[in-house]
Amino acid sequence: MLAHELRNPLAPISAAADLLRVAGYSEDQTKRAADIIARQVKHMTDLVNDLVDVSRVIRGLVSIEKEEVNIKDAVAAAVEQSRPLIESRNHTLSMRLVSKNAVVLGDRKRLIQVLTNLLNNSAKYTPQGGEIQICMEMKGSEVCVAVSDNGIGIDSTLLPQVFDLFTQASRTSDRVQGGLGLGLALVKNIASLHGGYVTAKSEGQGKGSTFALALPIFESGRVETDHPPSEPLLNSTEQSLRIQIVDDNLDAAESLAALLTADGHVVDVQESAYGALKTSETFHPEVFILDIGLPDMDGYELSRRLHDLAETKDAIFVALSGYGQAHDKVLAKTAGFDHYFVKPVEMPALRRVLKCPNVQHSRSA
Repeated sequence: MLAHELRNPLAPISAAADLLRVAGYSEDQTKRAADIIARQVKHMTDLVNDLVDVSRVIRGLVSIEKEEVNIKDAVAAAVEQSRPLIESRNHTLSMRLVSKNAVVLGDRKRLIQVLTNLLNNSAKYTPQGGEIQICMEMKGSEVCVAVSDNGIGIDSTLLPQVFDLFTQASRTSDRVQGGLGLGLALVKNIASLHGGYVTAKSEGQGKGSTFALALPIFESGRVETDHPPSEPLLNSTEQSLRIQIVDDNLDAAESLAALLTADGHVVDVQESAYGALKTSETFHPEVFILDIGLPDMDGYELSRRLHDLAETKDAIFVALSGYGQAHDKVLAKTAGFDHYFVKPVEMPALRRVLKCPNVQHSRSA
């Protein structure tokens, strides 16, 4: 199943790349091919992220950042994240929430992830034009959020294993969304970390299903209905920057360089740490984008050495790595990196960093 799901995106990526080599390809066709590649890369990235996430959660390597969380706010955020998938399949979404607010003590981001997974699961396993309902109610000292649908349902033989890793219902021609059966395993383990639990009910195939998340209510907490506004980006003017990319994967480095050059920046690409040290003395980069896993010297050491040079000590340092765990980011900050991105980089986020090059001491890794 894993091999199948990871290979699936490679076929359209490969085909689109071949089409881009065809002479006389129109601008519209080129854009269509590029969109296919971008869409499939995002899909593959999500698969890898889910694999890493579920592995860390199940092995107990995830710490829960506990705070007071208004469940209604978490439901609203989850609906917002799931809405594109729900609308793309023409489902009708309805909500029935109790008027009273309920606060739990937990990790807001993780709880939203749980609710989003439940909504996405219903959307994927419900034929086009289906119905999904969210119901929130109080049950003694617990708050319960149930997601119900009129989808394909769950066979009685599968129901006891539905929260196990890599468990998946049979696919139908209508259910074109892929998956590894990771979402519900994450839901179960994250709920457990919050002192809660999740249940699944279905009357059988073709009769829909209901997944319910139950969490203990945090009685002594103060309900906070309004979240503080996001911190605005600092005002800055568009400017061309001298950027040096250091990555031994030349295809990755040159494709990123092409995007940044198209944005108006002057970009230098180096395949090795020692090449970067040598050319930086004359190129004087204002921004370094450094791969961590370099063959001759890791990105952490390269960052330290570049910080020791008078010509580059005031530059912005951006880590770009395939490693994305918390301790990797801590190591990067210690080595002097200002920002940390996991491959493949999200260009809008990188562009925001480059629009505010003077906030080097914000340390947003």
